[in-house]
Amino acid sequence: MRPETLVRDHTIYACVMGSRAFGLATDGSDTDRRGVFLAPTPLFWRFDKPPTHVEGPAEEQFSWELERFCELALRANPNILECLHSPLVEHVDDTGRELLTLRGAFLSHQAHETFARYALGQRKKLDADVRQHGTPRWKHAMHLLRLLMSCRDLLRTGALTIDVGDQREPLLAVKRGEVPWPEVESWMTRLAGEADEASRRSPLPAEPDRRRVEDFLVRVRRTSALQPQPYDELVEGVVDARGVRQR
Repeated sequence: MRPETLVRDHTIYACVMGSRAFGLATDGSDTDRRGVFLAPTPLFWRFDKPPTHVEGPAEEQFSWELERFCELALRANPNILECLHSPLVEHVDDTGRELLTLRGAFLSHQAHETFARYALGQRKKLDADVRQHGTPRWKHAMHLLRLLMSCRDLLRTGALTIDVGDQREPLLAVKRGEVPWPEVESWMTRLAGEADEASRRSPLPAEPDRRRVEDFLVRVRRTSALQPQPYDELVEGVVDARGVRQR
């Protein structure tokens, strides 16, 4: 089965991410689309397994196979967790709706480490830009501030909210380069400290509910296995070692 077919015919959840989901879109903002597809279970019975992710087929579109998506979410991957909380949902079926009901099962205190680690990596890149060019990439600085806010609020409340709300204009001022870099640095440091403080009293559980997520995945795989799958569809795009398309 071709990767684009998996996205086209087997997507269970699709949303818009990036600036549009964060409440930071301007006239020139791209539309970043993210999704989750469910590969038919019989595809896993072959030596050649279905892809864990697919880029495209549209521009700025990226999708994960359900199992890979759940694995990353259980590790508190910031990008994945935010996908589950996008306010801009473009498509969701019954399986996708059940995935969304599991949003709380993925959240845990591990988010402090993963968000902070990602933020540290981005901060090092910004510092390198300042050393080399005298200024950072202001758009990246804006998004790092947004991420730090999201991490702090998640640790404080136990809920992940990705829309920046009334922080839109202050953040866009950073993007436009209107805030001096030392002030931006100070803001970042303060937010990181607030996240550290929030982590000590966070209502989040220590670990995600892995069992609940795994039960969902197994049940979905079993249901898919019991559904009739056209053979031609399953082998579409499959070639053997000689480069001959299988039929």
